[in-house]
Amino acid sequence: MRDIAEVMAELKAAPYTEKAVVAPHTGVVQFSDVEEGSEVFGPTGEWQEIPGTHIATITRERNPRNIVTAERGILRKVCRELDGTFVEAGTMLALVRHYLTRQEVISRLLMESLYTFCAPERARYYFAPDVDKKVKILGCRTVSVQEGMELFIVSRMKREAPLCYAGPSGIIYEVCFDQNRNVDAGAPLIVVCPPEQEESVEDVISRVEREWSDGE
Repeated sequence: MRDIAEVMAELKAAPYTEKAVVAPHTGVVQFSDVEEGSEVFGPTGEWQEIPGTHIATITRERNPRNIVTAERGILRKVCRELDGTFVEAGTMLALVRHYLTRQEVISRLLMESLYTFCAPERARYYFAPDVDKKVKILGCRTVSVQEGMELFIVSRMKREAPLCYAGPSGIIYEVCFDQNRNVDAGAPLIVVCPPEQEESVEDVISRVEREWSDGE
């Protein structure tokens, strides 16, 4: 856990993330007509059925596959020196700078300045029944947690097992998982805020909601 003011200062200095667009497998690359500095988009539509911006096509064994961007941002680099060449899986083809939205900034602040309890294995996770009821009716911030508390049910391979919380005492400040989807090992489940930090966290989040440009 880090000082929340320090995290906020870092985000203000660099309010973006940069993500490489890479070759998903080996093959010959042909770039589209996208230009460096142009805006690109991630998948859209109700079911994310409309793909992101087309960056390149990679062909292996006469099977072409479009390579598209995964999120909105600015195209910082296109590796056109690779056009028409055979590349290995994982080769960087382009670089996208994604400017953080207000909600993404808040999530980053919480993840880095508070305690994150993560999934120990890939599985589906559910709150224990009494906790689940309270979260649904009153919200997660009404739930206090402490070391050893039976907090989750882990569902894997048609088997269920309890999972106890391990970490500092506090309230569940944010829920990071979807009960209808598998959660990867190491992915965050909840963010916990110790009582003594709650006021300072609320102050910083209020500032973000008032002042932060939403990356539009």
